[in-house]
Amino acid sequence: MSHPLQQELPPPLKDIPVTQIAMLVPDLAAGVAMWSATLGHDWPTYAYGPGNVPFLRYRGEPATFSMRVALSSGSPQIELIEPGEGPSIYHDWIEGHGYGLHHLGFHVADSDTVVRNMRLAGYEPVQEGAGYGLAGDGSFFYFDLTATLGLYLEVITVTARRPPGESP
Repeated sequence: MSHPLQQELPPPLKDIPVTQIAMLVPDLAAGVAMWSATLGHDWPTYAYGPGNVPFLRYRGEPATFSMRVALSSGSPQIELIEPGEGPSIYHDWIEGHGYGLHHLGFHVADSDTVVRNMRLAGYEPVQEGAGYGLAGDGSFFYFDLTATLGLYLEVITVTARRPPGESP
């Protein structure tokens, strides 16, 4: 389904606050050092990929992409992403736009409902992952709004308990 040029969020996300601003960086440790000096905050760091995310999809197909992320303790949360293996929407973005702002995130209690409503509104996830929490919970779904908003939107259900972080 095509969407006319718009400067607003899709209806399923309109009343949900933006809780995350994400940027792609070529080197996570350097990104954390720079943003930590600028903003302060703690920056727990995590690696995600086929070894710890049992369900990964890219453009509707099973995938094996990986990434390392650092999450600020501020609000809204700043997420720094260093892409690993691809293909992924991170690699797509870097090829077309370079590093920098990539997506806005929306933390929700029930991603199934929000994703279903996005699909009903004509938006299909272009990248997704699930099951990375210690209890097999946690999920993320990216929607491509680059043609209308100039970036991706991510719907996130946070894990109840996340595995320990690593050093950037």
